[in-house]
Amino acid sequence: MGLTKEHKTEIITKFGASATDTGKAEVQVALFSRRIADLTGHLQQHPKDKHSRRGLLMLVGKRKRVLNYLKNVDIERYRKVLADLDLRK
Repeated sequence: MGLTKEHKTEIITKFGASATDTGKAEVQVALFSRRIADLTGHLQQHPKDKHSRRGLLMLVGKRKRVLNYLKNVDIERYRKVLADLDLRK
């Protein structure tokens, strides 16, 4: 479980402007989405893990705030991220 270094660099190079561009909103949303997917799989196997569930809910809220920021700043980038990550909104 968890986000390996290889997966993280792959996501950063795909969504960022460079290999070290981790602050871009698209990169943050993609990393949050990957962690959310990992935690969702973990919680399907361990349904009584309440601490991980809280972490999942906090990640979902963080991703939502970054997406709202992106929507307010640049709607085209927002739509592209939703399409690339297959997120519903």
